[in-house]
Amino acid sequence: MKSILTAAIAAAALLSVGADCGAMVRLSPMIGDNMVLQQKEYARIFGYADPGSKVEITPSWDGKPRTAYADRTGWWCEAVETPAGNFEPYSITISDGEPLTVSNVLIGEVWLASGQSNMQMPLKGYPGCCTLGGYDEVASARNEAGRVRFFTVPLTQSYTPVDTVDATWTVPSPETAPEYSALAWHFAKRMADVLDVPVGIVSAAYGGAKVESWTPREMLMNYPDVSLDPKDIESLVHYHRPMLMYNAMFYPIRDYTYKGILWYQGCSNVSTYETYAGRLAAMVKRWRDDIAIGDIPFYAVEIAPYQYDNPSETGKSPLLREAQWKAIEMIPNSGMICINDLVEPYERFNIHPGNKEAVGKRLCDLALNKTYGKKQFPVEHPRYKSHRFKDGAAWVAIDSPCDGICRNYDIRGFEIAGADKVFHPADSVWNHWQTNELVVSSKAVPEPAAVRYCWRDFLPGTLHGGNYLPLIPFRTDDWE
Repeated sequence: MKSILTAAIAAAALLSVGADCGAMVRLSPMIGDNMVLQQKEYARIFGYADPGSKVEITPSWDGKPRTAYADRTGWWCEAVETPAGNFEPYSITISDGEPLTVSNVLIGEVWLASGQSNMQMPLKGYPGCCTLGGYDEVASARNEAGRVRFFTVPLTQSYTPVDTVDATWTVPSPETAPEYSALAWHFAKRMADVLDVPVGIVSAAYGGAKVESWTPREMLMNYPDVSLDPKDIESLVHYHRPMLMYNAMFYPIRDYTYKGILWYQGCSNVSTYETYAGRLAAMVKRWRDDIAIGDIPFYAVEIAPYQYDNPSETGKSPLLREAQWKAIEMIPNSGMICINDLVEPYERFNIHPGNKEAVGKRLCDLALNKTYGKKQFPVEHPRYKSHRFKDGAAWVAIDSPCDGICRNYDIRGFEIAGADKVFHPADSVWNHWQTNELVVSSKAVPEPAAVRYCWRDFLPGTLHGGNYLPLIPFRTDDWE
């Protein structure tokens, strides 16, 4: 990990030296060949030049030069109006007297994909964790070369904010695609299909990272359980270290122009679920402030079922999922998908479920519906509405806005308890069509006092709405 920190410091030093060396204008790594710029927006183009120098930016789509001036540090930035998305490659010439040209630029939709390992998980998979169909996607990746582009931020850490990353935009091919985030890949492909424009993904995810890892120092100083003493930080496993990913992986990409943020994270915060909702909401606000485009969409993924075996985490992931939904209620212009149904029984002890295609498509549908107005894509999960107890059973009303409940047999995932607070699997669940309630019972619980659905670390359910989206896990009690 020392090498990761050293790399970030060295990159920052190199950029600082470059800003004073009198060479031609220098671009941020994000501004380069093969990039995707956000359509119908004032997309920011930025980099370094000699302090005080004049920089002209001329895009090929209109041929009109724009002017920026480097500040005393050499930094310059100019917002350039982009046309509607299309598949024509453009170029941009940037000059402070010595011109350089950025080529093969596409105009379309740009999304930032961040979080931890399930967002990072590549098409090639992890050792011992396969990505379902990943190599089929790799084999055909070249088909997306004119439609999808990736900018993948390497795993890096820094104690101070840095201004650059060692990455470039890449074009899909069997050589480049194995490293692409599988979830983001399927998100991008589906979006390009539906909107008929190119899609650019900026992938900045770090396996195992906590929400505090993506939060800046000045905010963490208000968290009494977080020490910012370097000795304490170094004593932590590298992926749990606070602020270092914010400094090295988010801060240097904050100036790019995005349509929205995709987020899959939470597993490493299971043991601290009590603080998660507030801290995630605060992190999102800070990211939006840094990106400075307003309350851009923030779409998250509920963490998947997984059998935690650490005593500090066992049994707490349902509470983390609950905290995720509380965070979504706190974050403007946000949403989340449930993926309780997208794991297999044999993945009980695999924190990286292989089916990233369905997750990516489900997340894309959320964006298509809420951000782009494509209401034909259903996104409203069925969820708990109310309950009552009658005749030794729990009668549970489900709010399912799209064609009710799509299952009336083999309904698994419900548990029921009496006053002793001991939960037993329901041995009978049926849909009472006259009242539109689920009748849940167990012979072991003659007088039920509470009912839960998929309220365990690993308990995939089978109940879907008419839109085939899964019922969100819930509990009717407040027992710990």
